[in-house]
Amino acid sequence: MSREIVLDTETTGFDPKTGDRLIEVGCIELMDLLPTGRTYHTLVHPERLIPPDSTRVHGITDEKVKDAPKFAAIVADLVAFIGDAPIIAHNAQFDRNFIDAEFRLCGHPVLEADRWIDSLQLAQKKFPGMPNSLDALCKRFKVSLADRTFHGALIDARLLAEVYLELRGGKERRLDLSAARVTAAVGPVIAAAVGARPRPLSPRSTEAERAAHLEFLKANLKDHSLWEGYGLDMEKAPAA
Repeated sequence: MSREIVLDTETTGFDPKTGDRLIEVGCIELMDLLPTGRTYHTLVHPERLIPPDSTRVHGITDEKVKDAPKFAAIVADLVAFIGDAPIIAHNAQFDRNFIDAEFRLCGHPVLEADRWIDSLQLAQKKFPGMPNSLDALCKRFKVSLADRTFHGALIDARLLAEVYLELRGGKERRLDLSAARVTAAVGPVIAAAVGARPRPLSPRSTEAERAAHLEFLKANLKDHSLWEGYGLDMEKAPAA
């Protein structure tokens, strides 16, 4: 089974190089592209004030994070949850920059670059020249945004998990997974249904009816090969 982690973050701004910090992280576990129900979520104390412009986007205030743990206190739990799985993020470079910066600040090795999968790049290949923000993709794939008032790391990760499924095959993929589960459960029954019948059904016609039918075929059909394939040997059929 293929395990992946969908990750989203909220931050104090756009660039960790200018002092911006991570203030929220949310993760969703996927198994074969479907959420398992396991999540990881926490607010993070940024050790600086949150600008009003950022709060207008995600609704997170200084008051909300005043008692939140600092990143160094949660890094072990975050790494344990992610494990060795690939990480899916929308515009992944943004999230990766902040995660890497926080890892370095607390002296933790950064996650390998090749583990990051950018769903924005997947969308741009699938829909070139079209709006491919997370909101735009939710609308395109009819993923409901009704529960979201502000951007939030966990809710956006949940939305992205649905979008990612669609980008990787959508309903067709979901049906494939369902079929696989059904086959695993009732495979022998299906195999028996489509394979060779272990015991032929008893004929329902009488010998006289079968003889009359063969005489009709011999008298009216020039090409007997089709019927021979169904077990009717015309050479042995009674003469008309």
